[in-house]
Amino acid sequence: MRPRLAPISGLRRLIAIAAVVGTSIGLAACSSSGVTLARQACGHVNRSITLYTRSLHDSPKEAGTLQEQAYLQLRFALPIAAQAATSNGQWQALMTTLSESNRVPEHYLLQALRAQCGDADSSTAGTAPTPPTTPSPAVEPGTKQTFGH
Repeated sequence: MRPRLAPISGLRRLIAIAAVVGTSIGLAACSSSGVTLARQACGHVNRSITLYTRSLHDSPKEAGTLQEQAYLQLRFALPIAAQAATSNGQWQALMTTLSESNRVPEHYLLQALRAQCGDADSSTAGTAPTPPTTPSPAVEPGTKQTFGH
Protein backbone atom coordinates (compact mmCIF):
# COMPACT_ATOMS: atom_id res chain seq x y z
CA MET A 1 0.00 0.00 0.00
CA ARG A 2 1.33 3.45 -0.94
CA PRO A 3 1.85 5.98 1.82
CA ARG A 4 -0.56 8.89 1.75
CA LEU A 5 0.91 12.29 1.13
CA ALA A 6 -0.24 15.16 3.24
CA PRO A 7 -2.41 17.64 1.35
CA ILE A 8 -0.58 20.74 0.16
CA SER A 9 -1.72 23.85 1.95
CA GLY A 10 -2.63 27.00 0.02
CA LEU A 11 0.58 28.77 1.01
CA ARG A 12 2.77 25.83 0.02
CA ARG A 13 0.95 25.54 -3.30
CA LEU A 14 1.49 29.25 -3.95
CA ILE A 15 5.21 28.94 -3.11
CA ALA A 16 5.55 25.91 -5.39
CA ILE A 17 3.84 27.73 -8.27
CA ALA A 18 6.01 30.81 -7.71
CA ALA A 19 9.14 28.64 -7.74
CA VAL A 20 8.14 26.98 -11.02
CA VAL A 21 7.28 30.32 -12.65
CA GLY A 22 10.50 31.92 -11.37
CA THR A 23 12.60 29.05 -12.66
CA SER A 24 10.87 29.20 -16.05
CA ILE A 25 11.52 32.92 -16.36
CA GLY A 26 15.14 32.45 -15.32
CA LEU A 27 15.68 29.69 -17.85
CA ALA A 28 14.04 31.74 -20.58
CA ALA A 29 16.35 34.65 -19.80
CA CYS A 30 19.38 32.36 -19.91
CA SER A 31 18.36 30.99 -23.28
CA SER A 32 18.03 34.40 -24.94
CA SER A 33 19.71 34.35 -28.30
CA GLY A 34 22.79 36.38 -29.05
CA VAL A 35 20.80 38.48 -31.52
CA THR A 36 18.20 39.39 -28.91
CA LEU A 37 20.89 40.39 -26.45
CA ALA A 38 22.81 42.34 -29.10
CA ARG A 39 19.63 44.23 -29.97
CA GLN A 40 19.12 45.06 -26.29
CA ALA A 41 22.69 46.35 -26.05
CA CYS A 42 22.18 48.35 -29.22
CA GLY A 43 19.13 50.00 -27.69
CA HIS A 44 21.53 51.54 -25.17
CA VAL A 45 24.05 52.31 -27.91
CA ASN A 46 21.42 54.08 -30.00
CA ARG A 47 20.34 56.16 -26.98
CA SER A 48 23.98 57.00 -26.37
CA ILE A 49 24.50 58.13 -29.97
CA THR A 50 21.37 60.28 -29.80
CA LEU A 51 22.51 61.90 -26.56
CA TYR A 52 26.04 62.43 -27.86
CA THR A 53 24.76 63.98 -31.10
CA ARG A 54 22.46 66.31 -29.15
CA SER A 55 25.41 67.33 -26.97
CA LEU A 56 27.20 68.72 -30.01
CA HIS A 57 24.51 71.39 -30.42
CA ASP A 58 23.97 72.43 -26.78
CA SER A 59 25.65 74.81 -24.40
CA PRO A 60 28.90 73.56 -22.84
CA LYS A 61 27.20 72.86 -19.51
CA GLU A 62 24.33 70.90 -21.08
CA ALA A 63 26.76 69.20 -23.48
CA GLY A 64 28.78 67.85 -20.56
CA THR A 65 25.66 66.43 -18.93
CA LEU A 66 24.47 64.84 -22.18
CA GLN A 67 27.88 63.35 -22.88
CA GLU A 68 28.00 61.86 -19.39
CA GLN A 69 24.55 60.32 -19.97
CA ALA A 70 25.74 59.02 -23.37
CA TYR A 71 28.79 57.44 -21.73
CA LEU A 72 26.60 55.75 -19.11
CA GLN A 73 24.40 54.26 -21.83
CA LEU A 74 27.50 52.69 -23.41
CA ARG A 75 28.53 51.27 -20.05
CA PHE A 76 24.99 49.87 -19.52
CA ALA A 77 25.27 48.18 -22.94
CA LEU A 78 28.59 46.47 -22.17
CA PRO A 79 27.42 43.57 -19.93
CA ILE A 80 24.53 42.84 -22.29
CA ALA A 81 26.91 42.80 -25.27
CA ALA A 82 29.21 40.48 -23.30
CA GLN A 83 26.30 38.05 -22.83
CA ALA A 84 25.52 38.31 -26.55
CA ALA A 85 29.15 37.54 -27.41
CA THR A 86 29.11 34.55 -25.07
CA SER A 87 25.97 33.27 -26.76
CA ASN A 88 27.22 33.95 -30.28
CA GLY A 89 30.77 35.00 -31.19
CA GLN A 90 29.35 37.20 -33.95
CA TRP A 91 28.87 39.91 -31.30
CA GLN A 92 32.47 39.87 -30.03
CA ALA A 93 33.30 43.06 -31.96
CA LEU A 94 30.37 44.92 -30.38
CA MET A 95 31.49 43.89 -26.90
CA THR A 96 35.08 44.87 -27.63
CA THR A 97 34.12 48.29 -29.00
CA LEU A 98 31.94 48.97 -25.96
CA SER A 99 34.73 47.88 -23.64
CA GLU A 100 36.89 50.66 -25.11
CA SER A 101 34.35 53.32 -24.13
CA ASN A 102 36.06 53.96 -20.80
CA ARG A 103 39.35 54.79 -22.55
CA VAL A 104 38.41 56.14 -25.98
CA PRO A 105 36.22 59.21 -26.58
CA GLU A 106 32.82 58.31 -28.01
CA HIS A 107 33.29 60.21 -31.26
CA TYR A 108 36.05 57.72 -32.20
CA LEU A 109 33.71 54.79 -31.56
CA LEU A 110 30.62 56.08 -33.40
CA GLN A 111 31.35 54.60 -36.81
CA ALA A 112 32.06 51.11 -35.45
CA LEU A 113 29.07 51.19 -33.08
CA ARG A 114 26.72 52.28 -35.86
CA ALA A 115 27.94 49.48 -38.12
CA GLN A 116 27.81 46.81 -35.41
CA CYS A 117 24.35 47.85 -34.25
CA GLY A 118 23.21 48.11 -37.85
CA ASP A 119 24.08 44.43 -38.15
CA ALA A 120 22.15 43.61 -34.97
CA ASP A 121 19.11 45.60 -36.05
CA SER A 122 19.02 44.10 -39.54
CA SER A 123 16.34 41.55 -40.29
CA THR A 124 18.97 38.91 -41.10
CA ALA A 125 21.04 39.29 -37.94
CA GLY A 126 22.14 35.98 -36.51
CA THR A 127 21.53 33.98 -39.65
CA ALA A 128 24.23 32.22 -41.58
CA PRO A 129 25.32 33.90 -44.81
CA THR A 130 23.56 32.66 -47.92
CA PRO A 131 25.78 30.35 -49.95
CA PRO A 132 26.37 31.26 -53.61
CA THR A 133 23.82 29.82 -56.02
CA THR A 134 26.41 28.46 -58.44
CA PRO A 135 29.56 26.83 -57.16
CA SER A 136 32.90 28.17 -58.35
CA PRO A 137 34.59 25.79 -60.79
CA ALA A 138 37.59 23.96 -59.37
CA VAL A 139 39.38 24.21 -62.73
CA GLU A 140 39.03 26.63 -65.56
CA PRO A 141 36.50 25.61 -68.22
CA GLY A 142 38.11 23.89 -71.18
CA THR A 143 41.10 22.55 -69.21
CA LYS A 144 41.62 18.95 -68.33
CA GLN A 145 41.94 18.10 -64.66
CA THR A 146 44.65 15.54 -64.00
CA PHE A 147 45.30 13.53 -60.91
CA GLY A 148 49.02 13.20 -60.62
CA HIS A 149 51.62 10.72 -59.98
